Amino acid sequence: MANNTRVEHDSLGEVEVPEAALYGAQTQRAVDNFQFSELKLPDHFIATLARIKAACAQANAELGLLEKEQADAIVAAAARIIEGGYAEHFPVDVFQTGSGTSTNMNMNEVLASLVKHHSGLELHPNDHINMSQSSNDVIPTCIHVSNLLMLENRLLPALRHLVGRLTRKRYEVADVVKTGRTHLMDAMPIRMDQELAAWQQQIEDNLTRLENIRPRLTQLAQGGTAVGTGVNAPPTFARLFCRYLSTRSGLTVKPAASHFSAQATQDTALELSGQLKTCATSLMKIANDLRWMNSGPLAGLGEIALPTLQPGSSIMPGKVNPVIPEAVMMAAAQVSGNDTSISICAQHGNFQLNTMLPLIAYNLLQSQTLVANSAEHLADKAIQGFSINNEHIEATLARNPVLVTALNPVLGYERAAALAKQAYAECRPIIDVVAEETDLSREELEQLLNPRHLTGA
Repeated sequence: MANNTRVEHDSLGEVEVPEAALYGAQTQRAVDNFQFSELKLPDHFIATLARIKAACAQANAELGLLEKEQADAIVAAAARIIEGGYAEHFPVDVFQTGSGTSTNMNMNEVLASLVKHHSGLELHPNDHINMSQSSNDVIPTCIHVSNLLMLENRLLPALRHLVGRLTRKRYEVADVVKTGRTHLMDAMPIRMDQELAAWQQQIEDNLTRLENIRPRLTQLAQGGTAVGTGVNAPPTFARLFCRYLSTRSGLTVKPAASHFSAQATQDTALELSGQLKTCATSLMKIANDLRWMNSGPLAGLGEIALPTLQPGSSIMPGKVNPVIPEAVMMAAAQVSGNDTSISICAQHGNFQLNTMLPLIAYNLLQSQTLVANSAEHLADKAIQGFSINNEHIEATLARNPVLVTALNPVLGYERAAALAKQAYAECRPIIDVVAEETDLSREELEQLLNPRHLTGA
């Protein structure tokens, strides 16, 4: 045996573990068995799992199953993990046993080591740290709680921040009338604040959807243990656990309406993933609109100029690209891919347990992070600082033959279409062509074809 390892044992026998590792035999077996990727469950998930272990210890102490000294030592060890600095002691690959047992035991072993180091107490990872628990209820609980915490503390505030930026920008651009576009082709005029209002409504609708999922995320599997029956957990354990976790997390959580459903399915996780995909799709629409509006500056639409953030080309001097919209679009594509993965995972609720829990956990938290970061980047590095190319907007608007749509009630559709065709062919403003070809006066046409009036202003 090398000098930098030690021998640990579990129910299968002895295992060599790195001398400095806080984990034990079961974690080492997972490290040896699962070498699929460099992906690990994120720090946020690990910290939430530590919170769950602390709340379990407190519930077990109240039930007289753990001594107060033991529970206090577990709570103190969990607090150290929550504070951070122990990432290297949670090395298990995301692609592991589908219940997440390896991650659950990794936490149990690290907590046992920390308890021994700081208090001298000998606590068993299974018998004490995992008391009244199973990986089969711990990991589903952690998926709900970690995502609920991120929703409340990260994603919803980021989306509200984007709404605030859009609201302020709408007032700044309220006087700008531009050519509307359908099918990427010239259409009737629209005010830029109306265009931004559509974006704002998208985000507000996403906020509503995400807020509506809270009641289902607050229902926790903890207490169902192995298959939902609660074997080895006292009947009041789930309620006590939720009370302690609510206090520790600042959330209001409760036992699942059905522990069998909470462990056999991941329907709520799938619902959240779908809402995140919808939100990401909204952000992709906004990012792509900004990208098109910024295109040019000479040969594109050139309606706005996004903030200059970095050189855009390694070969073309002076080129600047819409880097934030493009990054957001890629993030949105990743969220959409995560949703497909989570959909497949959620289909594998085989009998009493879903067996793809770690990947659901990883993808959901990544999607929340990507959507939150995308919302903030769009708000602060694109929307807040873009400027208006008024001269170009006004020049193209005045020449837009589609303005003739306003004359349909006066001239009829076919006559108006012929005049629009003539204006296109002659590259002339529609008002000049109509003034020449009809009996309508110039003054009357200026009223009927006024772009601002046509936006409903």
